[in-house]
Amino acid sequence: MTALLASGRDADVYALDELRVLRRYRRGGDVTAEAAMMRYVSDHGYPVPRVYSAEGADLVMERLDGPTMLQALSDGTLDLHSGATVLADLLERLHKVRVRSATDPGTRILHLDLHPENVVMTEGGPVVIDWRNSTEGPPELDVAMTALMIATVAVLPGHPFAEQAEPFLDTLLRCTRDNPLSQLEAAAHRCTADPNVTAEERAHLAEAKLLVTTAARLHH
Repeated sequence: MTALLASGRDADVYALDELRVLRRYRRGGDVTAEAAMMRYVSDHGYPVPRVYSAEGADLVMERLDGPTMLQALSDGTLDLHSGATVLADLLERLHKVRVRSATDPGTRILHLDLHPENVVMTEGGPVVIDWRNSTEGPPELDVAMTALMIATVAVLPGHPFAEQAEPFLDTLLRCTRDNPLSQLEAAAHRCTADPNVTAEERAHLAEAKLLVTTAARLHH
């Protein structure tokens, strides 16, 4: 490992060389399922980093060149409408990927953490990272999770993206086909149980749910 590139809520990313990074989860775990999901959606044309190896808590992946969507929105190189439209498209494209084993036709592949910090804006297009929470289920849950995370930013006092988050959410829900309201309570339960969610975020969860409900009723 030559350099620490980034630290997230539960993992650190190190540069291995010009082409590869190591994502290491600080609390350990097994990245096998995450790597398998990334390889699967990649085989179906979905934009994810190439996976080189996966063992224990370590995932070696393609090194991406470009800002996160949040960075691009913050520095003005990406406008809010375009960013929200891209995120909505990424959700819809993921939910069109054929599910591996489910027999329920309403089951889709879900990312469950798809927000502007987990999209890298490369020259070749947006690439989705951080598949730790990915699973299969109703697509409305994925939209609800994304909407709730963005709404939480909108209601957090002092968050640097708070003012932009509400119009971003409004555009996102206008562009999504799936109505998140049927899965909003389930999404809130997931956020409450997530050890990476802060106490401050939990304290504003009810306010965030109300914001999602109001925006979703306008567009669905």
